[in-house]
Amino acid sequence: MKKRAFRTAIAWGLLAIGFIAVGCSEKKSTAGGAQRDSLAVDSLPQDTLESIIEEQPMPKAADELFDDFIFNFAANRKLQRSRIQFPLKVYQRGSKTVKLIEKKDWKMEHFFMKQGYYTLIFDSPKQLSLVKDTTVGHVVIEKIGLKNQTVKQYVFHRINGQWMMTSINNKALYEGSNASFLQFYQRFAVDSAFQVSSMNDLVTFTAPDPDDDFSSITGSISPEQWASFKPGLIPSGQIYNIIYGQTYTESHQKLFVIRGVANGMETEMTFKKIRGRWKLTKFNS
Repeated sequence: MKKRAFRTAIAWGLLAIGFIAVGCSEKKSTAGGAQRDSLAVDSLPQDTLESIIEEQPMPKAADELFDDFIFNFAANRKLQRSRIQFPLKVYQRGSKTVKLIEKKDWKMEHFFMKQGYYTLIFDSPKQLSLVKDTTVGHVVIEKIGLKNQTVKQYVFHRINGQWMMTSINNKALYEGSNASFLQFYQRFAVDSAFQVSSMNDLVTFTAPDPDDDFSSITGSISPEQWASFKPGLIPSGQIYNIIYGQTYTESHQKLFVIRGVANGMETEMTFKKIRGRWKLTKFNS
């Protein structure tokens, strides 16, 4: 409970200084609560709020799960500098050239906090359990530029019980095992007609009940009904993917998960490659 409370406090702090966008969720009660909770600190200057966050020590237990650690790492400038192996090695795509970043030249990295959500890509539902696996010791945050076809990987290892950023790897999107899916998703995210043509004949779904904020409805829809039932947020342009040690393959199934940072939003979309084409077969929002 203490870890969850601390992560929530960090989230509201980031929200107050303008790092988190709340509007991506249609859960009105949560967004409204965020607005009310942020009013008390709206009048404080940004540097003061950042100082308040930096003064909060990270609980030792936060190193158990990467999710708890990264919340702190992305919000606390002092902690971030102490958890990077300087000089930090930066590998450039297509070569073995290494650039070194000295501590004095490091710029604070807030990762996905500004957009208020992050994504997870899995080959199977079984891999979802890795998010809560305390034995995971290697995690990569990918900053994926769908438009310019680039991937910037921030590599973390748990060393002597503490998470540390150990290197950065720049590569082209086509070099990764998710290349086929991400090239498909780039168009899917922005082209409504392509979304419809990329749906299975029947798509099963679970979505909020429009008549009851506390209930959900489950069923199946045809492609023609997509506009009325599709999730409120389908990220495009730039996304952040977290790899919790899972090994990707050129599988015929991808789970694309969207998780809100401070608003409780979560959407899961299941895509399968059917007769050589990626198709949406299921979604939960």
